[in-house]
Formats: sequence, C-alpha cells, structure tokens
Amino acid sequence: MSSFLPPLTSGDLRRLDHEHFWHPFTQMRDWCASEVDPLVIISGSGPYLFDSEGTRYLDGNSSIWTNLHGHRHPVIDAAIRDQLDRLAHCSALGFANEPAIRLAAKLVEVAPGDSLTRVFFTDDGSTAIECACRMAAQYRERSGEPGRRRFVAFDGAYHGDTVGAASLGGIPAFHGLFASTGYEVARLPSIEALEALSPEEAAGINAVILEPLIQGAAGMRLWPVGMLRRIREWCDRHGTFLILDEVMTGFGRTGKLFACEHEGVVPDFLCLAKGLTGGYLPLAATLTTERVFEAFLGLYEEQKTFFYGHSYCANALGCAAALANLRVFEEERVLETLPGKIEAFATALQEAAERTPAFGQVRQLGLIAGIDLIDPTTGIAPDWREENGAKICRRARAHGLLTRPIRDTLTLMPPLCVNEDQIREAVHALEVATREG
Repeated sequence: MSSFLPPLTSGDLRRLDHEHFWHPFTQMRDWCASEVDPLVIISGSGPYLFDSEGTRYLDGNSSIWTNLHGHRHPVIDAAIRDQLDRLAHCSALGFANEPAIRLAAKLVEVAPGDSLTRVFFTDDGSTAIECACRMAAQYRERSGEPGRRRFVAFDGAYHGDTVGAASLGGIPAFHGLFASTGYEVARLPSIEALEALSPEEAAGINAVILEPLIQGAAGMRLWPVGMLRRIREWCDRHGTFLILDEVMTGFGRTGKLFACEHEGVVPDFLCLAKGLTGGYLPLAATLTTERVFEAFLGLYEEQKTFFYGHSYCANALGCAAALANLRVFEEERVLETLPGKIEAFATALQEAAERTPAFGQVRQLGLIAGIDLIDPTTGIAPDWREENGAKICRRARAHGLLTRPIRDTLTLMPPLCVNEDQIREAVHALEVATREG
C-alpha cells in the first residue's frame, strides 16, 4: 500500500469515522458516543462480510438490498478489471461507450413484454424515479395534455430522497419536509381508492407509481394479490402511465427477474437500480416505450430534447458490472435455484415465529422478509422510541448476522447466492438475538 494510505488499526479507523464520516439515515449523536464502536467492514466473500477484527458475518440485508451473487464474484470482478484496462468513464452527453450500448440492448431483451425499448441510464434508484417522472411530465406537455399534472402514489411509499422522488413518498419521517415541493401528488391508501376516483379526477392524472407487490421502507408491506393487475387495467382505461419502482424488487428478489412478472404486468416506465450491477457500483436505468421516446423527437429549435442527465450517466465500469451480473443469472441459472431457497426461508420464518413470542406478523415474498416485533405480554407493537429493532440487530452480530431494521420490523434480504443452511442460520440469529432482549 502506498504511503498515501498508511496502515490503520481498528482503533484508528473508528476514531477517524467518529471525527469525519457522516452516515446516512443514522443519528450521529448516538453513533459518535464513546461507548459505541463502529463496525468497520474490510472485505467480503460470497454472502459474507468481514470486519477489521476478522469477524465473519452473513450479509443479511445484501448491503442495503443491492448484492445479488455475493461479494467478489469472479465473473463480475473480472468484467470490471477488463473494462478498467480499457476505459473507466466517458461522458454520455454526445458520446457512447460499448458497455452502455450492450447493456441497453440486454435490458430491453430481458425486460417484461416487448414494449420497453428505450433505456436511459442514471446513478441510483432515486434518479431513476426522477427520470421517469420528468419524462412523463414532459411527455404530457409535448403531447398537448398539460392538464394531466398529478401523480398518484400510495401511503407508505418510498421512492427515493431527491426532491421530486421524495415528494411522491408516503412516509412522513423521510418525506415530510417535501410535502409542499416537488410533484403534485394524490396519495391514496389502496386500489379501491384509485378506482373510486371520479372521471374528472382521473382525467387529471399523469401517472400512477408504486413498488410492485411489496413496499420496502414501509416495513416489507405486501400488496394484495391482483392489485398490480387492477392498477394496470385502470391506467389503460384512463390513458394513464404506470411507473413501476423495481429498485428493490428487481433482479430475482421475488423469485422472478422482475416482480411485475408475477401478475403479467408491463409498465410504461420500469425503474431499476440496486441489484442492477449485482451490488458492485452505482448505476440505474429507466426503461420506457417507443411512444414516450418519440414525443421527444423534433428539430433542434423546437427544444423537445429531454433535458436531464448526470455526469456519470452510463458509466462504463458500472455498465460492465451490470452486463456481468446478467451473465451470472444466465450461466448459473440463478432463477432456477430460487424456489427451494424461498421454501426453506418460509419454513424457517414460520418455525421461528412459533418459538418466539416477540415475533408478530411475518411477511415474506421470495427472499425478502419483514418480521414485526410485538410485546409478548400485550400483543401490541412496542414503543418505537425504545429502538428494540436496532438493539436486536446489534445483538445478532454476535451470532454472525448483519442486518438493519425498519424501526421495529426486523428485515432479512440475503443475497441470492445463499444456500438453505445459511438462510436457516440467518433466521436463527434473529430469533436468538430477540430472545436475549
């Protein structure tokens, strides 16, 4: 290692972290308290992470829902190294690069249906949502429908933290500051509320946006079976766009490559990120239709161009990683391995719930699970200010598991590469950590 980066002990790393590193979604007063020692991750291998003391942990939330095939997967590692020998990055504003071209074509190939033919690359899930919403809004302006300004979103939704995406969210703790900014939103509780809109109200709706089948940040809350199909049908009846936020659910998490495939639904905009690169690099994609694309074509002076983009759009390294990620799906037949793992996950969760009085409702979809904590004596949820979920997840580290709760909902979303024994070990770690409280 060069002198620019001299060796550091675990103590050095923790001290520097406390002094300089502001962590996301983290109360830094508690984090920087002298009695709290930050867990410093040094390396990874397969479904495991290793800290600066050499302790091994199962990556129980896939490094915040991103990792698919494990850490240091040889195919993705090799693809990034090979691309690095040629080009790390060049601007997509007026230039193209081979990995981005190949990835756009591959995403169109694997996308549901045959209508999603255009791909716009951005950096993360939030910007993928921003891209879809801006395209939808500008489409209406260019198509003579300026009255269609409103977006329909749902209670409990989380679509990102940039201002436009945040304005669509339905969790006040995350999005309350943006209630008066961003897009004009009708926030609804259910499909029934959508179907109850009057014809006049429906005529003003630009697009409906939702996380298909399951809401992540709401506590892994499952939507009713058939709801997604009914929303697609409502949108078709009223000429409304359907935007699907598959930032979390995409790339096998639910047992299919995309969650919308469970109900045979094809959206007008498909937003992807997190697992797009297998959890390696920041990259996002918004897929849309030829109909939308053509609305932005015109003479230079007409200014129909889609005026949006970032410096690192279509980053060559990220696109190379994403292509390798999709190659792993094909070569290792990943989707075919999932049914047995999903069944083992369901069994382990059910058995743990039967043995653990503090486990309330357990929700599972594919390799995604949420476990609501309850007070065993009253059967009701504990006071969230007591941070029971966070305490349990910290205790789970002693049993070889890293994960993060959503308040008092314990979450598990292991990488797709886990085996059935590792799944059972992860559930057992949460069960034991809960009992120790």
